[in-house]
Amino acid sequence: MSAPPFPRVLVVGSGIAGLTTALAAAGRGLDVVLLSKDVLDETNTVRAQGGIAAMTADLPGGQARDSVALHVRDTLGAGAGTCDDDAVRVLVQDSAAAITALVQHGVAFDRADGPDSPWVEGLEGAHSVPRILHAGGDATGREIQRALVAATLDAEASGRLDVLRHTMLVDLVADHHGSVRGALVLDGDRLRELRADAVVLATGGAGQLYPHTTNPAVATGDGIAAALRAGAVVADLEFVQFHPTALAAPGCFLVSEAVRGEGAVLRDATGRRFLEGAHPLAELAPRDVVAREIVRRSLAQGGVPVLLDCTAMTAPAGAGHAEPDTAEHLARRFPTIDAAVRAHGLDWSREPVPVTPAAHYLMGGIATDDRGRTSVPGLYAVGECAATGVHGANRLASNSLLEGAVFGARTAEALAGDLRPDDVRRPHWTRPRPTRAGAAATADLRADGTDRTHPAPTRGVRRHPARLAPGGVLTLPNPAGAGVPFDRQAFQAAMWAGAGVLRDGSGLEALVHRLAALRPPGALSRPAVEDRNLLTVGRAVAAAALHRTESRGAHFREDCPVPEPARAGRTFWRRARSAPRNGHLPTPSSYTHNDMFERISAC
Repeated sequence: MSAPPFPRVLVVGSGIAGLTTALAAAGRGLDVVLLSKDVLDETNTVRAQGGIAAMTADLPGGQARDSVALHVRDTLGAGAGTCDDDAVRVLVQDSAAAITALVQHGVAFDRADGPDSPWVEGLEGAHSVPRILHAGGDATGREIQRALVAATLDAEASGRLDVLRHTMLVDLVADHHGSVRGALVLDGDRLRELRADAVVLATGGAGQLYPHTTNPAVATGDGIAAALRAGAVVADLEFVQFHPTALAAPGCFLVSEAVRGEGAVLRDATGRRFLEGAHPLAELAPRDVVAREIVRRSLAQGGVPVLLDCTAMTAPAGAGHAEPDTAEHLARRFPTIDAAVRAHGLDWSREPVPVTPAAHYLMGGIATDDRGRTSVPGLYAVGECAATGVHGANRLASNSLLEGAVFGARTAEALAGDLRPDDVRRPHWTRPRPTRAGAAATADLRADGTDRTHPAPTRGVRRHPARLAPGGVLTLPNPAGAGVPFDRQAFQAAMWAGAGVLRDGSGLEALVHRLAALRPPGALSRPAVEDRNLLTVGRAVAAAALHRTESRGAHFREDCPVPEPARAGRTFWRRARSAPRNGHLPTPSSYTHNDMFERISAC
């Protein structure tokens, strides 16, 4: 194409957040290069079944009973006192515009009776009114991904942006001022340095920290780990949401919260609805409550999974059924889930199916303001890898797709304002080089003078953490070359046992020391880079969870089961300034040092 030989904005990630940012930035005249770790639709977005929450009262066919105040209240309630109120209000106020933009991109949300009829808006856990838009029944994320990918391919074909597929972020590149000016990426067997005036991380979450997850294989925390190495501030990493109802079968297929919203119930091995006495909302309680009760009940019955019972569900009155049929209704309303359940030989219209909690969403991430800016100049983050503060300690169901759409557009707007033509540096692309094992490839790149360190910046985030909290430094010693070789399966099992649905101080301490003893792999390959990223993020999650000596939202400690009002605030962390400083190239020696994190207080 005829674009300049360098990108001005590098967007890393191809889910709703990355695609929205890339399309909006390109629409504002910026030179955009989009990186996708795999194919464009290998994302968490495509797996989203439940829908997208939005305040649609002012849109044709919208929910007249909803309001900004009501959606804000529900979000803050689920967030358990740790949301950023201003960010939540931005999320809800901008939601109508986000839905309008998705429709303009071609997303076909479900309607009651034809193109001009009202939208079908569902009710999910902890929502006061039905405000969840769906597409294709339980295929909302797939429809959104389809439409945004189509728009992206059109933009690529017309020369408005570039797309690099099967290209993995390895690390960020900073200049001598500490500003991010590009990224080091792995493109097949080639190591490439891509220069840019700004980098937007939209790399999604880190579900692969755990053995049971609804996330795709690409969700290995790449953006968060790279941001930590670059000195960026992260926030709220102790808050990991476990979806209560993944099918207890290989693949952990997610059974959407919308199924419970439409009448499914949870039963123990005796057939009793055990959630009725645990929470006033029973099966529609916040996800953390449902997940904990499922784990407790399963443990109490010897590890046998609990059961999701949909056998009494029928089509609503007036839906055209003379005699409502459960099987027909489930197949039409939840076609993706129906096919997945039946693929395992289960007929969920006739018998309850076994379910288990699975790692689903990371509320924490790279700390940003409400326009995607991080604490590192030139670095932005959006979507699940970012921590805007909208989710607090426990994400409200179906707010995640909305966050990607709202803050993707806002980040693009910020980029257009922040990158002024007279300030733009015009760096070059470096020639792709084949990787070689060990230090040989390292020396080859460093000979070009491309190796830089990442000084810890001190500006760029709203209410930026400015000073150390007393006693807030966590040091995990691990001499270079020492330690137990990293094994992903053993690592995931340790994370599940120590920082899973149920936690306690002794388990977290044991996890911290176990992770400190691990030696990450030194190879330069996609699996090795993923493993290093998982270990970095896992250590940060364990540190944050150990520090929060209370239970709040998705973070539940059996030794501290009651929330403490004094600890309701958010927690901010960064790599300790005394930690070894590595260049942007991940060499074997770069990753033998252990991670050291310091907690910092917000201004």
